[in-house]
Amino acid sequence: MRITDVRPGVLGHDEPMASLFLALAVITTGLYAGFLLTFLVVVMPGLAVLPDDGFTAAMRRFNEKVPGPGFLVVFLGVIAFPVATLVTGKSGWGWPLVAGALACAVLSHAVTIAGNIPLNKALAAAEPVSGPVPAPASVSVPVAAAPGEGGAVAEAGEKADSAARTAFEARWNILHQVRTALSLAAFILLVFAAN
Repeated sequence: MRITDVRPGVLGHDEPMASLFLALAVITTGLYAGFLLTFLVVVMPGLAVLPDDGFTAAMRRFNEKVPGPGFLVVFLGVIAFPVATLVTGKSGWGWPLVAGALACAVLSHAVTIAGNIPLNKALAAAEPVSGPVPAPASVSVPVAAAPGEGGAVAEAGEKADSAARTAFEARWNILHQVRTALSLAAFILLVFAAN
């Protein structure tokens, strides 16, 4: 086989940088879509069966931990690598697929930034009092509370958790389904562009 017998790249001619960026786009988009899909089919159904306080506490902890360095590389790579692929590649039959994947990724990120993140912030801000409120120094506090005391604080916390969950869960899940579908579409388009 001669070098001239090699099929031209999907973006035009043999373009090593475009091919590298396309591979990185496939990897980061696949990781991101897989992360979102796992949340959709495993994590959220698992959280759905928790009581309100467990659900809200778990979502708050997830939202604190997710935006770490590894996640940000993937989150930003989903946009950056398709852009780099289009910039370094020549137009070919794969170009519209990469452009379509980029459009899906941008829309997915727009849903995240305009929808999911504000809901996450609202849930964090709605964090209820998890225990008894400390008494001011001028108030004497009994050593042992009588039966039934402290129930008002617990009930207030339960109502706050219930209200926070009601304001969060259904809307967040719908937005999450949309961004997951868009991310999966971006991944599929990139896989076809790479083949």
